[in-house]
Amino acid sequence: MKIDISGLSKFFENRIRLGIMSILIVNDSYDFNSLKSALGVTDGNLASHLRALEENSLIRVNKKFIGKKPNTSYSATEDGERLFRNHLKALEEIIRSR
Repeated sequence: MKIDISGLSKFFENRIRLGIMSILIVNDSYDFNSLKSALGVTDGNLASHLRALEENSLIRVNKKFIGKKPNTSYSATEDGERLFRNHLKALEEIIRSR
C-alpha cells in the first residue's frame, strides 16, 4: 500500500516545531520562557526553531517590556495556522487510510 505524504509540511517534521505550533494554535500568544518550559528545551534550541518559523512567516514575534524587563512573545500567523492545520489534516488522512 502506498501512502500519500504530499500534504505533510517539511516545516513541522521536527518535534520541537510541531510542539511550538501546537501551543501557538491554541493560545493567542506565548512567551519565550513559557515555550521553553512547556517543551523542555534549551534557550538555543528553541531560539533556532523559532527563528526558522519566523523566517518563513509562520509565526510573528512581539517584543515589549514588562516593567523594566524585556519580554518576547510569539503567535501563529494566518499562513502558519493554515499550513499547520493542513499538516494535521494530512496526518489524520494517513492514519485513517490504514
